[in-house]
Amino acid sequence: MEISTLKKRIDDLERQLTKMQGTSYHEDRKALLQVAGSYIGKKVNIDLKEDHEDVDIFNYGNTKHGSNVILDADDEWLLLRIDTPKGNKEKLIRMESIERISVIKEE
Repeated sequence: MEISTLKKRIDDLERQLTKMQGTSYHEDRKALLQVAGSYIGKKVNIDLKEDHEDVDIFNYGNTKHGSNVILDADDEWLLLRIDTPKGNKEKLIRMESIERISVIKEE
């Protein structure tokens, strides 16, 4: 069996256990949900977990050439508007794929 297949299976099992057992992930997730809710309408940097990278966020949202704006958030999803030099895109991002959200200070 390939290592990538095993890693995926382990990640899936950890996710299932976390949902069932209420581990510390829930506390981190709860804090993340509170932050996401309080940042609705604001420009933010989004750090995604290593295995959940997104090209639009990487190329535009977290750079000086664009930005991420949180439009809405719930327990499972984050709705973003990604401003790019060519226009805006709306994206749904799973909350479980987000490692950190930080607000961008307006100058």
